[in-house]
Amino acid sequence: MEEQKSYGYLRVSTKEQKEDRQRIALMAAGIPQERIYMDKQSGGNFDRPQYKQMLEKLDRDCVLYVKSVDRLGRNYTDLTEQWRIITKEKGADIVVLDMPLLDTRRDKNLLGTFISDIVLALLSYVAENERDNIRQRQAEGIAAARLRGVHFGRPSKPLPDNFATVYKAWKKGRIKTAKAAEACHMPVSTFRYKARQYEKQGLNMPDLPDDTRK
Repeated sequence: MEEQKSYGYLRVSTKEQKEDRQRIALMAAGIPQERIYMDKQSGGNFDRPQYKQMLEKLDRDCVLYVKSVDRLGRNYTDLTEQWRIITKEKGADIVVLDMPLLDTRRDKNLLGTFISDIVLALLSYVAENERDNIRQRQAEGIAAARLRGVHFGRPSKPLPDNFATVYKAWKKGRIKTAKAAEACHMPVSTFRYKARQYEKQGLNMPDLPDDTRK
């Protein structure tokens, strides 16, 4: 029997992430550098140029290596569909290096195929369920933190020392919004936003003499 042609696929979710560990594992498995395909995209999207190019190469004489099953995809439905396309439509084998049970070259019979499919379904379900739980815990943690008064994002800059004085003059119509914003060294939109926040907080404003002008 002719030896199968080996391909490797690796994926990182963002351009900042490094693919070194995956590449090293694939090369250690004997995959030639020129047959390793890489995408830098989210696992929830199968519109990946390198993945599509690799898929075109696969046939019954090929075996695809990935370091872990979530490199193929992170969505349960999409992942199982891609597994079906590769193993059933293309007829290629898949080897998941981190999970020896997911090696379709083993036990080329009905039982072997059944075991691989069951393990894949279980792993995919557990992984997706865990991601959902993580997202829920994060959302609950953020909501609880907000109830405690924790603010997220960049801290607001303190109001300039003259804000209360300028605000009161602006509120009484003594100066226009543009002049008030300029006096506080803010864009007009920022001044309006700060003024609204200032009013909501009910901060005390100093009294101004009637002849105050800006």
